[in-house]
Amino acid sequence: MDKNQIREVIARRAAKELKDGDVVNLGIGLPTQVLKYLPENIKVIMQSENGCLGMGNPPAPGQEDPNLIDAGGGPITLKPGASCFDSATSFSIIRGGHVDVTILGSLQVDEKGNIANWSIPGIKTPGIGGAMDLITGAKKVIVTMEHTAKGNHKILKECTLPLTAAGQVDRIITEMGVMDVTNEGLLLREINPEFTLEQVQEATACSLIVSEDLKQM
Repeated sequence: MDKNQIREVIARRAAKELKDGDVVNLGIGLPTQVLKYLPENIKVIMQSENGCLGMGNPPAPGQEDPNLIDAGGGPITLKPGASCFDSATSFSIIRGGHVDVTILGSLQVDEKGNIANWSIPGIKTPGIGGAMDLITGAKKVIVTMEHTAKGNHKILKECTLPLTAAGQVDRIITEMGVMDVTNEGLLLREINPEFTLEQVQEATACSLIVSEDLKQM
């Protein structure tokens, strides 16, 4: 699979995690693609940490409003009934536990549900943004990312980069499969039929527990 195919596989699967009426926050990058694959009968309420509830899809080229952007600076639209407010109110929504699902990308995740997605020592980064609040405040935390990066493991026994949050990840979705964080370790619930169990385990730097009810992704 090329990079675009990988991103589509991950985004399509992640879209199935969302339920009608969910309040959802999507991280920048790959997670923003999830809405493209949301079934028409599923209506979610999109929240953006810069101060928006009821965010719509990106506008058509040439129809951008410079006053309407998401937390990453990308142009957005507003659905009927949407509201805009200051970031303090927005973070009250997040910290108050009113976001049902957050879907984020990551640099590393480990078998304990720790996540590192904001900093690489020695490399200048834009900052942590709202990730720390979202990961600890949302009811469900889903990580969407490529399984490896240039052949290097991203799913580890223990994260080596500075943590964004400890023990908060619920589910990991990659192009290879779907894994849940459990007290016993990472449980592989679904596998992409294009890969073997051996390939998935080789691409993962911690031992996977294979579900007795393992399904195709």
